[in-house]
Amino acid sequence: MYYVVTIATLLTMALALARALLGPSVYDRVLAVNMFGTKTVLLLSVIAFLYGRPDFLDLALAYALINFIGVLAVLEFFKSLARRRLNDSDTASTDANTATSKVSAIVPPPSQVNPEDGSTWTESK
Repeated sequence: MYYVVTIATLLTMALALARALLGPSVYDRVLAVNMFGTKTVLLLSVIAFLYGRPDFLDLALAYALINFIGVLAVLEFFKSLARRRLNDSDTASTDANTATSKVSAIVPPPSQVNPEDGSTWTESK
């Protein structure tokens, strides 16, 4: 019976690995890696029971903690990366708007240039 559990765990680990490689988004991939780590803890626990080695349970618990902290760190990294990209795109659009306004302050729009002599005019209100 425990061999069936081991094979089922290995199968779900293979499916999680496939999801990690083919996931449509970064968060799907991180979730798949987290699931792979959780199944690894389960596999270590089953092996510890099958071979009568309770010290493997300590390894499984340590691996579970490392997996949890690692997933949180990776998610925080991607969150800060997305925030940085958003700020960079906002800065770039602000810089482009500022550059456009500076150019328009120097060079009048074509509708305000007199085509005959090139002089500029302004509308009076």
